[in-house]
Formats: sequence, structure tokens, C-alpha cells
Amino acid sequence: MQITKAGEYGVLGLIALSRRPLGEVVMIDILCDEECVPKSFLGKIFQNLSKTGLVGSARGSGGGFYLTRPASDITVLEILESIEGPIALQRCLEIDVGCEHSRGCALCGLLAEAQERMKEVFAGTSLATLAGRHLPNGLVQQARSVRNPKISLTTSEATVDLQSDGTAVAPSLN
Repeated sequence: MQITKAGEYGVLGLIALSRRPLGEVVMIDILCDEECVPKSFLGKIFQNLSKTGLVGSARGSGGGFYLTRPASDITVLEILESIEGPIALQRCLEIDVGCEHSRGCALCGLLAEAQERMKEVFAGTSLATLAGRHLPNGLVQQARSVRNPKISLTTSEATVDLQSDGTAVAPSLN
């Protein structure tokens, strides 16, 4: 199993959306600029997330998307499965397929255990937690293009100093 670009962009777009007050409508262009993701692709992803109820949409000149629940109540597992479908590390672990090796397959047992642990990590991580660890890609790109010798970017957990060439300098914990 590999998380697709749709899964990656969807999570990044939701992180950007989670930086706003609950219910605030944000245009897709703004979210794309903040995370450097393609507008047409993120728009399609968010339309699908709207169907699953993770985001709401507003039409018109002031239209855009908004979170329907607090970011602390949305798990990464919920996001990924809304975009990618049920997570399965191996074809034999998909609900409808089953394993041709039947009940005695040691590999299927090991893969099932690994899949459950991965799902526990995703289910135990909220969008709010992930957002607190994340530096907006647009801000990182902007810092890399600045001619200043060093610029500081801060998340709720750490400060990362970037030199003008984009390399990080000794992160410091807050």
C-alpha cells in the first residue's frame, strides 16, 4: 500500500484548513498557495471530502471550503480512508478478496498485524496534532527564496531555522 498524491494533498489541504476557526470558509486558491499543491487536483479531492462530510462547501463569490468538525475530532485514518478507501497492506487483507492460502498463512497474519498497528497510529493522530507539527510548504518555499542568511519558521513543537539555500540549522524545541 502506498498513499497516493491525492491522499497526501488531501491531508495537506486539510491541515491548511485546520489553521482557521471552525466553520470559516476558505477559497481553494489560498489553501493551494499555502501548501504548494495543484488547484484543480485539490479542488476535486475536497469535492469528494465534502461528500464524506469532512468538509463543507459554500458556493458563490465568497465560496470555498470549511471543516465541519474540530480538527481535534478528525483522525488521519478517517482522512486517508475518505480519500483512498479502506487501507490494506496486501490484497489478501482486503475485505472482499480474502487469501487463497486460507487460514494457515503466516505472512497474512504478519501483514494483518502490521496493518492494524499502522491504522492505530493513523487513528491515534488527529488533524490538529498533525497541523501542530507541520510547517506550511508555501512558507518553507518562501523562506528558501529569501536572500536573508537565516529565517525562523515555528510550529507548536519546534523552531526550524532555514538558511537562504533552504538547509535547516539546528532545530530548537520550544
